[in-house]
Amino acid sequence: MVKHLAEILVPIAGICVTATGARADQGSYVPCDNGLRCVMAPCPSNSALDLATGKIVKGVWIDVDGLPQQDKALDLPDKLYAGKVVVTGTIANRPHTFNGKQYSLPTLIATGMERAARDSERAHCSAR
Repeated sequence: MVKHLAEILVPIAGICVTATGARADQGSYVPCDNGLRCVMAPCPSNSALDLATGKIVKGVWIDVDGLPQQDKALDLPDKLYAGKVVVTGTIANRPHTFNGKQYSLPTLIATGMERAARDSERAHCSAR
């Protein structure tokens, strides 16, 4: 038995979408700076905590191009750096080119802002 309306999946144009409008394959993540620094790219200086599994994805790039304009606040880079927000989105390997070499790197494709992150959710961040 369905407890919440959001648990009902509705196929729309071949993509499963919940009744609230979020894609069923999206998760909630707390992205932040992990404190690592490098002298050459690619540099894995960001990580993202997957709230559903508790897994930390290391070396993730954060793509905020898909966020609605109202979520692209002036202080968004600072909030992402310090792990202050929970974003919805997906993590996929995407090609990135550095110094003429192509790398396939995990990329958090942010599609929305969910809420402020809790202190316990920021524990993996260096800039807490």
